[in-house]
Order: sequence, then C-alpha cells, then structure tokens
Amino acid sequence: MDDLIRLQPLFWQSAAQTLYIVGLTLLLGGIGGLLIGLGLYSTRRGSLLENRTVFSILNVIVNTFRPIPFIIFLAAAQPLARVVVGTGIGNNAIIFTLSLAASFAIGRIVEQNLLTVEPGVIEAARSVGAGPFRIIGQILLPEALGPLILGYAFIFVALVDMSAVAGYIGGGGLGAFALLYGYRQFNPVVTWAAVLLIIILVQVVQFGANRLARKVMRR
Repeated sequence: MDDLIRLQPLFWQSAAQTLYIVGLTLLLGGIGGLLIGLGLYSTRRGSLLENRTVFSILNVIVNTFRPIPFIIFLAAAQPLARVVVGTGIGNNAIIFTLSLAASFAIGRIVEQNLLTVEPGVIEAARSVGAGPFRIIGQILLPEALGPLILGYAFIFVALVDMSAVAGYIGGGGLGAFALLYGYRQFNPVVTWAAVLLIIILVQVVQFGANRLARKVMRR
C-alpha cells in the first residue's frame, strides 16, 4: 500500500496516458473503420454502389489483417510506424499501430451493423430519387446509429485491452504501469490498483454507451 501511495502521481499520469492513447486511437481508427465499413456495405452485390472488384479487395484486406494477434501485428507494423510517425516505439507508435488494427475490426463491425438496416427503407429512398451518398448520410447511418454506438463501445474496451501491450514497445498507460511497478516488482497491490481502475473505466464507458444507444433507438 505504501508503494501505491508513493507511486500515486505516476499512477494518475498513466491513467491519463491510457485515455489519451485509447481516445485518439478510437478517433483515428473509428474514422478509418467507418470508411472501410461503408465501402464494404455499399459495394457489395445489390447495394448502393455495387462494385465487385472494390468489395473483393476490401474484403480480402480486412480478412487478412483482422485475425492477426495484436502482439504480432505490433511487431510487424513497426517498420511502417517508423516511416509514418518517425519512431517504432513510444506512444505515437502505439497509437498508429492500434489505429491501423482497430480500423479493420471497426470496418467489419460497421458493415455488419449497416446490414441490419431494413432494406425496405433503402429501397423507398431510392424509389423517390435519393442518391447513394444522400441515402448513406441521411438514412443509413442514422438508422444504424444505435448499434454503431454499441459497436464502438465494444472496440473501446478492446483498445483498452490492447493498449496494455504498449509497455512492451516503450509506451505508457496503465498496462505499462502495472507491468513495471506491479508485475516486475512482485507488488500485487499496484497491479490490482491498475486493474480496478481499468474495470471502472470500462464500466463507465459501457454504461454511457448503453444509455445513449437506447435513447437513439427509441427516437
């Protein structure tokens, strides 16, 4: 307990780093995943912008990268991180790699949630002359907003989990804090303090997402 009191400033600094890493990753990966998901949905057979070639390419890319365990993806993407952000270690590298990995997972989640939108609604909009991009912006995304919120909340939880690996490449956050000052120092109190804060963070975000999704779906 004394160690935890002594490490308290570093503990809260690590918590802030986790929020920074996960928040920025969710923003960047969320945008990329949304574009990938919209591409998968709109170019599939019979959809708004049917294009078998584009759909096949996107589908293969997502199916190739999505199943790769993050620790392996982290090592494989290090050379690309050095080119893009100038370093293969640290928070910037972990944000880049996490965003890249998250975009593939989010893309599939977005596609699946868009497919739940009633086809009759889309057909009704097409029958009155609405263009593909108007349908996407004014009908498709608003109709799927509730499930999408829950999908992004799920990704947030996964990103918190994956950000814990940041310690292995010199990144910060609660995972690195627990690894350096808890696990390696044989101090379970410090480790469990980080675990409990992560659990609280996940619970708060999931609770907020559930309430927001219910509110959206009742409209």
